[in-house]
Amino acid sequence: MLILLPPSETKRPGGRPRAVDLAGFALPELRAARESAVDALVALSADEERAAHVLKLSRRQREDIAHNATLRSAPTLPAVDRYTGVLFDALDAATLTAASRRWLGAHVLIHSAPFGPVAALDAIPTYRLAAGTALPGIPPLRRHWAGEVTEALRTAAPSFVLDLRSEAYVALGPVPSDVASAYVRVVTIGEDGATRALNHFNKHGKGALVRRLAETRPRIATRDALLAWAETAGVTLQDGAPGEIDLVV
Repeated sequence: MLILLPPSETKRPGGRPRAVDLAGFALPELRAARESAVDALVALSADEERAAHVLKLSRRQREDIAHNATLRSAPTLPAVDRYTGVLFDALDAATLTAASRRWLGAHVLIHSAPFGPVAALDAIPTYRLAAGTALPGIPPLRRHWAGEVTEALRTAAPSFVLDLRSEAYVALGPVPSDVASAYVRVVTIGEDGATRALNHFNKHGKGALVRRLAETRPRIATRDALLAWAETAGVTLQDGAPGEIDLVV
């Protein structure tokens, strides 16, 4: 099973003094697309005023432009440790065992805007770039990434994909139609028995789900196997709309 996660706008600073290695990332077919996206972001960030306009940054966010400008030489952290925020706080990868972190590295891709999907343990620098941005010098990110990512996922040939990304990041690389997959929606069941989608607890629920998977390290190759695992792991998953699984919290 392959799990796709969205990134987070907030990121942990610092890291090891080891430059980003685009050639060493998961899905190596994406290297050329990664190189051109990074080059475009670094070039844009040489002009603070233009970068602030294109990236839609406020005055207090402008320090992120300096991070973008040094993207190729800045310190790096494993992606699952770099991102913060509700989902990644619930996942809390730093407190997992070494075996559970290795499981994340083998089964989880985090879909970033400048690097495309990277493995949970691929080391990345801090940056600022949103999914809907159009960087000068390359097509808008949706056009830049979508076809490339979809084809790379097809080449990876996972038996089953569990897609926990936001819709903005799904647009940057839809799962191929010929790969078995399910999109996760976080829901609650009201007193009237009706199922309602959640916004506030959406990210927390997804992070907690991935943490539970990492803790138990199951071998899952199908949708049915995932649902069977959930029954024994204290997680409530159920069939949702066609192509979807509901995570009930």
